[in-house]
Amino acid sequence: MNLLFIGDVVGDSGCDVLAQRLYKLKREYNIDLTVINGENSAQGNGITPASFDRLIQVGADVVTTGNHCFRRREIMETYEQSDILLRPANYPEGVPGKGYTIIDMGAVRVAVINLMGTMYLESLDNPFAKIDRLLEKIDTPNIFVDFHAEATSEKKAMGFYLKNRVTALIGTHTHVQTADETILGCHTAYITDAGMTGPELSVLGVDSDIVINKLKYHAPVKFCESKAAPFINGVVVSFDEKLGKSTNIIRVISRK
Repeated sequence: MNLLFIGDVVGDSGCDVLAQRLYKLKREYNIDLTVINGENSAQGNGITPASFDRLIQVGADVVTTGNHCFRRREIMETYEQSDILLRPANYPEGVPGKGYTIIDMGAVRVAVINLMGTMYLESLDNPFAKIDRLLEKIDTPNIFVDFHAEATSEKKAMGFYLKNRVTALIGTHTHVQTADETILGCHTAYITDAGMTGPELSVLGVDSDIVINKLKYHAPVKFCESKAAPFINGVVVSFDEKLGKSTNIIRVISRK
């Protein structure tokens, strides 16, 4: 089977380019399941019911998030109602939403876990301890983890920690696709960051001049999405659905 993971979608630009090209990508790579990180899919930041619906309409089977999961108040009810919109599993008990889901495809069941790092981000439950508890509950060998983390060292450590225990560990959050895709232990597909889907010539999706002024002068600015042409970043993971074992991971970069 083949799973397509799409890196952090940024605003209308990211949603629009997926609407234009995702179907073709799915056909090209013979995709069975699509997971999209949508935590920045709303215009301005965060995720809203409208941007979540757009991602489902263009072809997402599961939408993951990260540190901006609760940026927009209007999304809270959707977290409670939906089984395919995830927030990081290591948020405290009682927080709305779910940290993992299992997609039943008949003969095959695939688990998707959303997890967040704690280095340079919010002080949540220890992700290493949390994933141990989650893996005790999940009864399918096909397990994909979106690890939304700032530090590359934390992502690499988690990849080795989950070697041979999950099908894939895919890093998100830093919006720059890394070139270190590999199979750990002949079992677990890994990449430090899947990249970003949105304006290519930008600073993580934001107009570059605005970010330069912020960094140069330390003056208050309003971040605005770049108007540059968008691209799609992601990875395709091929796996043996009987064993939950990855056989290949390839990076995807789609431009016009």
